[in-house]
Amino acid sequence: MSEDQERIRDAVQRYAAVHDDVQAASDGFVAMVTALLDDAGINYVSVTGRAKSVSSFAGKAARTGPDGAPLYANPFEEITDKVGVRVVTYLRDDVTAVADLLSDQLSVLDDRDLGLETAREGRFGYASRHLLVAIDRIKGAPAQYDSLKGYSASVQVRTILQHAWAEFEHDIRYKGTIPEEHVSDLDRRFTLAAGLLELADREFSEIRHRLQATMGGGGHALPADDSDPRISAADLTTFLAGQFTDAGWSRTDHYAWISGLLLELGITSLDELAGLLQSIDAPAINARMGYRYPAGAVRRLDDALLAVFGTRYLGLHGNAHREASLRARLEKLRA
Repeated sequence: MSEDQERIRDAVQRYAAVHDDVQAASDGFVAMVTALLDDAGINYVSVTGRAKSVSSFAGKAARTGPDGAPLYANPFEEITDKVGVRVVTYLRDDVTAVADLLSDQLSVLDDRDLGLETAREGRFGYASRHLLVAIDRIKGAPAQYDSLKGYSASVQVRTILQHAWAEFEHDIRYKGTIPEEHVSDLDRRFTLAAGLLELADREFSEIRHRLQATMGGGGHALPADDSDPRISAADLTTFLAGQFTDAGWSRTDHYAWISGLLLELGITSLDELAGLLQSIDAPAINARMGYRYPAGAVRRLDDALLAVFGTRYLGLHGNAHREASLRARLEKLRA
């Protein structure tokens, strides 16, 4: 056995021995990234994760360069995607919002926009934002994520259309050997599909921008459900789009959730909510929170309610699971 083969074997054995710990770290990063997105009110489709399989690690560790030399002198340390997290969003603006949030809350060791790199080469193809993140030594993280210290995670952020293209392309190319006479035509078709999906992404973004520009100007409220005293999620979405015109949409279920908090506060109509928000200094709240990412509409309302009601807001039943994080935010608002 050569020295290179022995080094690869040792790295694979070392990785196999800690694979269960890596899987636990992967689950932890998924939970943390999900919590960060939810807290920021950023819209997303899904957050998933995986620990790199031992066989996949072995295959990557054995890779060589054009000159035949191993790509990794120390595979266990140099292969950084042992923990993988994927965030799928609806629109490209949300990809940027997620990346900005992770940069603000975590230590970013690497950041590559592969879609931008492809575009600069004048091509269409794989598009995804790849960040390598870790717990920031200075900022730290909540106690439940202490076990993640010492780990890094490779986070892929892409739109749902980019995700569909990447998954289909990967699935097709790994089904088996493609006959040589079909390779060029297959590449051309994948390129064409990538261009069409990029156009669709742009159109979806424009649709949202147009809707946001027209929402909140009155509009038509949906029929009220007399059996439910809460402000409907749909009406709240429209109202907040007009109230916080520079904020992105939040997840649909988050509008329903914060409507429940409004009910706990005794606010059951948009007129009551509008009167309340007229009494706050929104720019001052923004300045104190120091958003370094596009906070979603629900997060903006959340901070406004926290500023108005203070400790009463902390004590709401619907906030029991996040009292500690709200208390930290309240301290920033009162600073």
